[in-house]
Amino acid sequence: MTFLKTQNLTRRQTLAGLGAGVSVLALPGCARSLSQPGAIGQSAAAGLLDDIAYNLLNHQPQGATSLGVDTGKYAGLRSRLGDKTQAGRQALAETLRSNLERVRAADIGGLDAATRTSFEVVESAYSTALDGFALPYGDVAVGGWRNAPYVVIQNVGAYIDLPRFMGSTHPLRNDDDAQAYIDRLAAVPSVLAGELDRMRSATDMGVVPPDFLLAKAVRQMRSTLEDAMKGGELVKPLAKKAGELPGGAKWQQAAHDIVTRDIAPAFEAQLAELYRQQKAATGDPGMWARPGGDEFYAWALRASTTTRMTPDEVHERGLEELETLHARMDPILRDLGYTSGSVGSRMTALGSDPRFKFAEGDAGRAEITAFINDRISWIKAQMPRAFNTLVDPNLEVKRIPLAEEIGAPGAYGGAGSKDGSIPGRMWINLRTTDLHRKYDLADLTFHESIPGHVWEGEFSNSLPLIRSMLKFNAFSEGWALYGEQLADELGAYDDFAVGKLGYLQSLAFRACRMVVDTGLHSRRWSRQQAVDFFVQRNGSKVEEVASEVDRYCSWPGQACGYKVGHSEIIRQRALAQSAMGSAYDFKAFNDAVVLGGNAPLDVLAKNVARYIATA
Repeated sequence: MTFLKTQNLTRRQTLAGLGAGVSVLALPGCARSLSQPGAIGQSAAAGLLDDIAYNLLNHQPQGATSLGVDTGKYAGLRSRLGDKTQAGRQALAETLRSNLERVRAADIGGLDAATRTSFEVVESAYSTALDGFALPYGDVAVGGWRNAPYVVIQNVGAYIDLPRFMGSTHPLRNDDDAQAYIDRLAAVPSVLAGELDRMRSATDMGVVPPDFLLAKAVRQMRSTLEDAMKGGELVKPLAKKAGELPGGAKWQQAAHDIVTRDIAPAFEAQLAELYRQQKAATGDPGMWARPGGDEFYAWALRASTTTRMTPDEVHERGLEELETLHARMDPILRDLGYTSGSVGSRMTALGSDPRFKFAEGDAGRAEITAFINDRISWIKAQMPRAFNTLVDPNLEVKRIPLAEEIGAPGAYGGAGSKDGSIPGRMWINLRTTDLHRKYDLADLTFHESIPGHVWEGEFSNSLPLIRSMLKFNAFSEGWALYGEQLADELGAYDDFAVGKLGYLQSLAFRACRMVVDTGLHSRRWSRQQAVDFFVQRNGSKVEEVASEVDRYCSWPGQACGYKVGHSEIIRQRALAQSAMGSAYDFKAFNDAVVLGGNAPLDVLAKNVARYIATA
């Protein structure tokens, strides 16, 4: 089987396995009938979807650069940043509202299945986002996963996002790109001021982050401020290109002046507001302790899981799935000689085994990077055994920026730009090599790269622009966990039993997340109670889960989407196997799911039903 570049996927391939079907899960918006007077044709539907996409990108210009579509008549987007003011938030909500009306007014009954799916996806994303915008505070991720009650905290805010974006995504191929870079830098103070106004408003409402999150955010903001006072990370990309761009020295000096004169004071003002919040902060970690917190959490949980599951339902399912996974881990641990104690205590002992640790310092960091690249090479070679339709991702492994590491997870990853100019990336946290073990790093690699986030993102990039933009946490993370399962089914651990434990512990970890996230935000757990649950019940490393728990406090609900999404994909696979019998085909099912694109779980169910009906 020959690998195909994503850009060359044909409509025939994209539609493979898709026909007509029914909904399984209830999700706001998708239950409404889309059949209205005035049928829309395929060409008009494609035009409407593209118009909706660029209307959204007008509010999210960095997204246009990330996707590689800030070209031609949209080239002006490359010089802009999104509006972070309250007025900007309201303008975005109004755009969503008007475009949602256009989608609901269209009669899509005569369209092909893939295009109908796109309309269903837009309606779901926009209606859910509008419910979030109706709340009095917080950031709403339209077509994303980072819904946050706090505008600036240890893993949220322009002070984190912009240096990474400018350093790794904004192109610097010529003087036009350099001018666009300068224009964006000139807009940063306004972005920071917009965030600052909303921080102050939230503080005045009593929506103050927990003290332990603020301690991290203050350290990081101080570091960012000190860096900006010297020019630092925001000037570095132009400094690296100084010898290649005709006006290299001019651009570098212009950037240095903007950063030191205008951006650094804006960071300092945000730092002052973080100090003000510290004076009012408590150690209560959950949304229950914030004004309107129960309402915010209910919405965030719905946005994350794309279901109507309650916090109690999520909590109990997490406990059930954890017990099932531990039952699978127990015999493997016994075979390895770990026979006494709970599964969690035995996994803790396994984590202390020096055989499975990486060396400390830079030597260990190099060892980790080599290990990841080896596993990527292996899994790439296995993909023809799992899919009929193949892509060849442009993929690179990068260290998470130093200023971000303290508040970042162990790793994250995603696809590159739609045009292929920006590679997919697996970002690995190397602040300490003790974050990783030889028995769990392979699984982490499969999750973040192939067949996980980078692989799935390549297929989403082949769909209409709006579908490349709208990402649903339950599908994205559910697919990445399913990618871990595919690696196991393809033989990743046939000769590495301890690696199978790492994979199962990863799934159990996501079941724990369902319990811990709902425990923090709905059942009034303390931060220490949440950390202890991971360590004692799953044998997780304290170094890892302390940051994890902090992340759940700043992204309520997000951690629950992983296992909910994975379990739904597995449920759909079982339905297909049962309905199709001997006609069921492993590779065709995987194609049907991934070619259907990133979607809410009820739309995923429709795509699988179409595959069953037409296979």
